[in-house]
Amino acid sequence: MKVILLENVRKVGSIGEIIDVKRGFARNYLISKKKALFASKDNIKEVEKIKQDLSKKDQDRKKEAKLIHEKIKNKQYEIQKLSTENKELYGSVKPTEISKVLEEIDQVQINPSLIQPSKEIKSIGNFDVLINLHPDVQTQIVIKTVSQEETN
Repeated sequence: MKVILLENVRKVGSIGEIIDVKRGFARNYLISKKKALFASKDNIKEVEKIKQDLSKKDQDRKKEAKLIHEKIKNKQYEIQKLSTENKELYGSVKPTEISKVLEEIDQVQINPSLIQPSKEIKSIGNFDVLINLHPDVQTQIVIKTVSQEETN
């Protein structure tokens, strides 16, 4: 299925590009998230007109992403969780929890879907977490999990 991209999508294409993707990916992700339009003649003309606006919006988003990147890159955030004697957590640390910690400490709002822990955080220790702020901007933070009993 041919679609026109309305924003830069990592590993897929850039603004205004007409690409061929699988029908399900187009319908369920690109079009539903307003990242693309069906590639009809009318839509192609429409996108040509608004291409400058779209790239300006994308540049603004990229600038914002770079500011967030500078604010949080290589920082370490501590999360307290209940744990067993052998340093295993009761439950794991999820991206939504990491997002809340970032918002509380640095007043930075990051969608949990953009947060990718390198591996599941199920024990006490330090874990690398990759955050995709923009298709061109990624940053790395460290999540340190500590036992709640130790700090009380």
